[in-house]
Amino acid sequence: MTEILTDQKQKIFNWQEKNIQNFGIDLSFADVPEWKRTKHVHRLHPYLGKFIPQLVEVFLKKYFKKGQTILDPFLGSGTTLIEANLLGMNSIGIELSEFSYLIARVKTQKYDIELVEKEILDILNKTREFSKKVQANSKLLFGEDFSFQPSEYFKTWYHPRAIKEIYFYKNLIPNYTNQNILKIILSRAARSARQIPHYDLARPKKPVKNKYWCIKHRQYCYPTDNAIKFINRYSWDTLKRIKEFDKLRTEAKIILLQGDARSIKLPIEKEIDGIFTSPPYLGLIDYHNQHRYAYELFYFKEYPEAEIGSPNKNSNQTKENYKKDITVVLKNMANYLKPGAKIFIVVNDKHNLYPEIAKECNFKIIDVFHRPVLMRTERDNNRFSENIYYLVND
Repeated sequence: MTEILTDQKQKIFNWQEKNIQNFGIDLSFADVPEWKRTKHVHRLHPYLGKFIPQLVEVFLKKYFKKGQTILDPFLGSGTTLIEANLLGMNSIGIELSEFSYLIARVKTQKYDIELVEKEILDILNKTREFSKKVQANSKLLFGEDFSFQPSEYFKTWYHPRAIKEIYFYKNLIPNYTNQNILKIILSRAARSARQIPHYDLARPKKPVKNKYWCIKHRQYCYPTDNAIKFINRYSWDTLKRIKEFDKLRTEAKIILLQGDARSIKLPIEKEIDGIFTSPPYLGLIDYHNQHRYAYELFYFKEYPEAEIGSPNKNSNQTKENYKKDITVVLKNMANYLKPGAKIFIVVNDKHNLYPEIAKECNFKIIDVFHRPVLMRTERDNNRFSENIYYLVND
């Protein structure tokens, strides 16, 4: 056992030495505080499995130039596109999930900031007033003051007052121009307002209705009984983050496409200078289930059978199917790559599938970098490493 641990430490040390030589940093970003890792719009909505923006920045700076075009066929919450824009690079992102696409769209869109502020504060104030009435008269919790039908999910995971506040806010959203921003604020608030332990926001297993010992706060805590405090907090936070990014963003183009990267057709010719992406990890994250509250609230379409790598019971993701799906995606994307385009794929390749995938796609492996994943935005005891494949389109 001691020898295994020693070998692992030596392996990590070797990774770090190689990364420092190539990038001037060890790529673990262990010394980067969370507020930097979640700067401006990167934290508009929690998203399990997203990039550390500093990782994207390091690779884009080293291997690409201002004015070039970067593609991410597994867009997720949009980190690659945001970092590319900050460096003056054009970008294109593709995402199958309607909810993930919405997050990325809200992060990357150019706004009339004055109107955004007016609308966020207007709907917030209306919801605050409603919340005061609810607190003053608990009978309003079950009254006929407005029509809504919460799902069984909401009845199970939320306090009745929180349900009322969430649905009141939701019913107001169609009255505003920036509806997508308001949906993200409400989704984020709904995530935090669930009756679950404070330390288990990412993968809660069951609702908590009584006092419990909280590992995060090291004291007994009670499950939340309202949503308004989160709606208030995230309204101001969202406004601040959108303003911050608006001051930093460049005129570089950002194109978002919602669809399946295996078959989607891009509105360009062979104009892509490179890819920086992170495909889903095989069997690791159920992207629908981690955001169940949003799917229940806004009725986003689900693609359980089409999602690559999904651990969902309805998926058919064996190693061979996963390898086939990733290969199809990359072959489709190759149709839009310039000759010699650089491709970076960040993945936990524990099954060593990507050398075979690269060969199938006629991509040449230039190098493979490794990074230990040491810091997480969610409380998660799992430790793993990531492979960063550097490929070239021959």
